[in-house]
Amino acid sequence: MAATHPPHIVALLYEAYLRVSDVVFEAGRSFDARLRPAHSTVFFHMEHEGIRLVRLAEKAQMTPQAMGDLVDDLEELGYLRRVPDPADRRAKLIVFTDRGDEALKAGYAAIDELERRLAALLGKDGLAALHTTLSRIITDF
Repeated sequence: MAATHPPHIVALLYEAYLRVSDVVFEAGRSFDARLRPAHSTVFFHMEHEGIRLVRLAEKAQMTPQAMGDLVDDLEELGYLRRVPDPADRRAKLIVFTDRGDEALKAGYAAIDELERRLAALLGKDGLAALHTTLSRIITDF
């Protein structure tokens, strides 16, 4: 009989990501049932003062066309709008509408609640250690 190996770290990180993102996504769905998981990519990578589509796509590691489709969806839903870029009137900046700001606040509230749940699960020191460890992986790996 073959020995059973514990899941590798990549699988554990991915499963943890899925559980955490589900919590955040459900908060988004409770805000507006028309929101899709893919829309969170836009919210996550937006810059509040505005961002050009190409830069938004680069940050999300997506093609401009795919990002443009998501931005179009969110613009149609009333969360984003395109405005002239003051630095180059030919270019457009993507900015949040008031509804987008409301959704962003709801998202932050969901993230705060998620962190409270993680602190209850891991303890304050455990959550701090997780934060430090993940930050080190992101910056030093």
